[in-house]
Amino acid sequence: MTLRAEMVVRRERFRLDLDLTVERGQVVALLGPNGAGKTTALRALAGLLPLTGGRIEVGDEVWDRPPGAFIPAEKRRAGVVFQDYLLFGHLSALENVAFGLRARGMRRAPARSQAIRWLDRVGLIDYLKAAPHTLSGGQAQRVALARALATDPTVLLLDEPLAALDASTRLQVRADLARHLRDYHGHTVIVTHEPLDAMVLADRLIILEDGNLIQEGEPAEIARRPRSDYVADLVGLNLFRGTGTGTSVDIGTGVLTVAEAVTGPVFCAFAPTTVSLHTRKPAGSPRNTWPVTVDALEQHAHLTRVRLHGTPPVLADITAAAVADLRIHPGMRLWAAVKATEITVYPA
Repeated sequence: MTLRAEMVVRRERFRLDLDLTVERGQVVALLGPNGAGKTTALRALAGLLPLTGGRIEVGDEVWDRPPGAFIPAEKRRAGVVFQDYLLFGHLSALENVAFGLRARGMRRAPARSQAIRWLDRVGLIDYLKAAPHTLSGGQAQRVALARALATDPTVLLLDEPLAALDASTRLQVRADLARHLRDYHGHTVIVTHEPLDAMVLADRLIILEDGNLIQEGEPAEIARRPRSDYVADLVGLNLFRGTGTGTSVDIGTGVLTVAEAVTGPVFCAFAPTTVSLHTRKPAGSPRNTWPVTVDALEQHAHLTRVRLHGTPPVLADITAAAVADLRIHPGMRLWAAVKATEITVYPA
């Protein structure tokens, strides 16, 4: 059974146009900036927003195919975990999980028994009677996940499932969620703007910008070979598009020397850690060097990220010791250098 969706949703100033395929047991993450269309796609899959064109099918069952076919949200075998979890405040954790089962016609006793099993499965057996306002963010997320999975959905939809958590909780809850998703054998679609969540949880990423698919693939492939400035920024790479002739790539604002001969439109990508900074123009092994001006310095974990104006502009990650030795400050003029062997080149 395969989830196939050709989603077209038109609004006054926005159009979503996305083809999506999810196999059983697969986790697909929709990743993109605010306004990219991620939540629109999720709402369409859930049945909360009808398509204006295209189709949504799960196996042989048509969920949406305008103008004549539409299964409403309450009749789709879809479990949804919303960004704010939307637990019923007047119900206990147990009754929240049992609610979906009761709504589908299950009698109270078996619904409660199944809800207990799911709360035990997500590690909340001691919180059956807890009210939602007494739960931590991580606990509330697990209740919402148990509620979604208890109905045995064909499709599981997660809308920013970790966004409401603080940094100290996020790491553990992400690991727990990854484990639960591995055990789920349906089709999972996650919406997120956090690249780490997508990389850890998903088997495949779909990058959306302005309602359109920009890039898709396995997380490792996306991280190695971004195809837009947005993706490059997400994964922390310098990215340039140009035209290759031999070992030279004309990127418009200059020419980069690469290690292997290329021809035609290509992308050039390299990590900020491969960029070295010098007070004088360096010499030596084959490398690219150009003058730059320091724009800003930002702390990134144990490294300092330096934003540099130049032709081309570039990001460099250097140690605190290097910042002190060079006495780097905004407005300072330096030389940037990148070895040809550090640049990854691939077809555009």
